[in-house]
Amino acid sequence: MNLPSRPKTRRDLIIDDYHGTKVADPFRWLEDDAAQEVQQWMDEQNAGFEKYINSFDIRQTFKLRLAELWHYPRVSVPSYKEGYYYTWRNDGLQNQPVLHRSADLNELGEVVLDPNLLSKDGTVAVKSNEVSPKGNYFAYGLSTNGSGWQVIKVLNLNTKENLNDLILHVYNTHICWLPNESGFFYTRYPEPKGTNMLEAEIKNSMVYLHILGQEQSEDTLMHSSPEHPEWGFGFFTDEGKKWVFMENYCSSLFKNQLHYKPLAKLNSPWLPIADDFEEGYELIGLVDDLAYLYTQKDAAFGKVMSLRLSEKGVEDWQTVIPDQGEKIESVHLVNNHLLVCSLHHATHRLNLYNLDGSLNNEIKLPPMASVADISAVQNREEFFIQIDGYLYPPTVFRYDFSNKEPSVWFAPKIAFPFDDYESYQVFCSSKDGVKIPLFITHRKGMKTDGRNPTLLYGYGGLNISGTPWFSVQRLAWLEKGGIYVTTCLRGGGEYGEAWHRAGMLESKQNVFDDFISAGEYLIGEKYTTAERLGIMGFSNGGLLAGACLTQRPDLYAAVIIGRPDLDMLRYHLFTTGQYFTSEFGCADDPRQFKFLYEYSPLHNVKINTIYPPTLIMTADTDDCCVPGHARKFAATLQMADAGENPILIRIEKSAGHGTGMPMGKVINESADLYTFLYVNLFK
Repeated sequence: MNLPSRPKTRRDLIIDDYHGTKVADPFRWLEDDAAQEVQQWMDEQNAGFEKYINSFDIRQTFKLRLAELWHYPRVSVPSYKEGYYYTWRNDGLQNQPVLHRSADLNELGEVVLDPNLLSKDGTVAVKSNEVSPKGNYFAYGLSTNGSGWQVIKVLNLNTKENLNDLILHVYNTHICWLPNESGFFYTRYPEPKGTNMLEAEIKNSMVYLHILGQEQSEDTLMHSSPEHPEWGFGFFTDEGKKWVFMENYCSSLFKNQLHYKPLAKLNSPWLPIADDFEEGYELIGLVDDLAYLYTQKDAAFGKVMSLRLSEKGVEDWQTVIPDQGEKIESVHLVNNHLLVCSLHHATHRLNLYNLDGSLNNEIKLPPMASVADISAVQNREEFFIQIDGYLYPPTVFRYDFSNKEPSVWFAPKIAFPFDDYESYQVFCSSKDGVKIPLFITHRKGMKTDGRNPTLLYGYGGLNISGTPWFSVQRLAWLEKGGIYVTTCLRGGGEYGEAWHRAGMLESKQNVFDDFISAGEYLIGEKYTTAERLGIMGFSNGGLLAGACLTQRPDLYAAVIIGRPDLDMLRYHLFTTGQYFTSEFGCADDPRQFKFLYEYSPLHNVKINTIYPPTLIMTADTDDCCVPGHARKFAATLQMADAGENPILIRIEKSAGHGTGMPMGKVINESADLYTFLYVNLFK
């Protein structure tokens, strides 16, 4: 194996005092994204990784096969607006999906916007976007290099020309049009200081009203809260455009304030629906002035309530669909019905309810599949759902209220023998006896003889459920003979808020125990052995993989740590990290510092330990989990490792946290990832 030499990374004498505990941070200089020496360090590390990965012929094999597998048409759920169906489409290998619209659901229609024409390398993507109420304009936010920061432009849908309007300093905003299309509400932040957006503070959110044709400097400030710089705001209206709503949030938890007022009286005071952060409330929609909301107040798995809005305030709170013992994931109001998507052991159920809460229809879904997306509006007698699963490519169904049976509207065709493979669910016991769901996918007829290369994936956090999902990359792994296993860990949303809370703050170790137990289960049941077991996680899952690497390096033969937070003592100091202290904790608090320090991957790397082959993956413009985490961890692991296994970092250039990444970059990154796993697990 052609292992690159490990560059020696400079160590500085930096020691912090956390409530009496001295903590060294010798590689802090690697946090500085703009520093020339950091850029040089990244170039050296990337060169070492490329030398290693390109020494394997299987890398080109994976790249070519992934390009073949990805070369199939993909279509989003249609969104209806004023006589047109809007769909995002990719013919297969386009860097970015293209927006089409058609008056006929069965026709391709015309191109509205092709983001592939906006940059030569495909690194400009559309994020926030909204068609105006009468269908004359399309406001869209452009992100460059995967950043959450956007520039909003406005397209005239009749002339197909952009207006001169330009909105800056926007981070992941919602666009909310006025009924007469004269302008829209948006959320922005103060102009960042300097040009390094990874150092920009995401604080002091402000809601503005922009009127078409005017300069942004003339926009009207609708709301701000300087005394609460950590608060964020969402501005939106009901479908009928009678009321405007404002959501205030201050963390990643489902707890918010929710207020409303008549849209025709924007200068009137806000009326409260919920005026504290004790619970979370989400507006589903309105029928006349009867509002339907989703909440977890006194309902561990969620419930649907109704209340009547007036200019005097809310009244007549009623429970429409009570807590049913299984988590409600989403609710849509369509054709005077409530479309409820819920979870049963991490797989979806989809039911239609009448407005009085009685069951109207149970919509049958394919086994081992999930509802990936729903497009539904109140004034239509149809809705669309996208279904996918481990062996079920994203398929769009149309539900017509006249026949009450979903029919396939779009089904992709992929050159892969899906019938030769199987996917099923099992349960394993965690360290404390709690049952953890696992989804296992492999070729039919596979022998459980302990010789199967196995990839174990997990996330385990932020109330996100690990439901079945489709991945082209996974197909390339399966056809080589690998097993793919997804875990449903505490910290996620599979079993309601109690399950989520059992994996956050001081209980975060439960998540790592769950994942470690899943690996031990796969070995005990002879799916694989420690010599052929790999683990992988991205974002919060990268934290998971990093913690499990440092806690049980003996259990794995390969580790993929993708776009992670790994320095849990300083993560809150960067970009959006402040919003996640309610989930993870903050080292500024003496009690929370203790449990963060106990598992923080960066601070639990042990000197003179033999670590398994490890690939750390990040991107240079990731403003969600900033790349300084990955750089510091890579330097620490390379310094401490006493073995000869590859300890590598791959830094994608001109890319962010993952969304909007051009297809060419996705294929290259995936080929590198699965080559690394293949050469270290197929022994």
